[in-house]
Amino acid sequence: MALVLFIPAAAQEPPKAHFHHIHLNATDPAAAIDFYSHKFDFDKSRILFTKVSDAPPWEIVSAIWHFGWGAEDMPATYKKQVDSGTRFQTPLTDISDLAGKPPGSFFFAYVDGPDHALIELNTAAHHRFGHVHLLSADPIAAGQWYKKYFAIPGYIGPRTGRVYRGVHVDPVASLNMDDINIIIFPIEYARDAMPDLWKGRKDFEPTKGRVVDHLAFSVDNVHETLERLRKDGVKVTDGTFIEGPDHIRIELVEQ
Repeated sequence: MALVLFIPAAAQEPPKAHFHHIHLNATDPAAAIDFYSHKFDFDKSRILFTKVSDAPPWEIVSAIWHFGWGAEDMPATYKKQVDSGTRFQTPLTDISDLAGKPPGSFFFAYVDGPDHALIELNTAAHHRFGHVHLLSADPIAAGQWYKKYFAIPGYIGPRTGRVYRGVHVDPVASLNMDDINIIIFPIEYARDAMPDLWKGRKDFEPTKGRVVDHLAFSVDNVHETLERLRKDGVKVTDGTFIEGPDHIRIELVEQ
């Protein structure tokens, strides 16, 4: 009797992806570009703008929470920003204990950007565009989704909750796409920090049309990537856009 050896087909590799840009809606793109280019280092920043006639929604009810730049000397950077007239939604705040560092070594502040885009400045070893912070109904599942479909490495934590200064900061996922850190916090953070805004709200609003409209990843072959994702049940919405976890709009570009 012949011996038949069955070799399972190799699993398809996820598309090779890179962080390409964030896309903002702006009532005055020229003024917004002037703001970002004067307030932040732009050597490695990737932001695109679409002009809109009406102010885009900006409240934190979608899964894109904020994006941000690093600062080697955060207190000095904060003072420079204040002196230049920058408005802040949250002033300089020491969260060294959250980062597991000695007091006075890790700070953050939230800039109130054009059209109320929320921009974080935080202590880092650089002063470039450095992260995008997301929220999710299930940060662990969301992190696994990004890893599965775009081969983004990083940390996916356990499904245990942690409360810091009255807000949930775990479970958490922290992924690294090129030089951009994609951090995913639980939806409970928004419910804790903004109870009036989230009272009675059960899900995230889609990001399309909001001040931060979408994220964009570049892949080697957009058509092949879209077909691979579609066959696996990922929702392709329009053109080269797909819907990510928690109604995040993601554009695929070829580069």
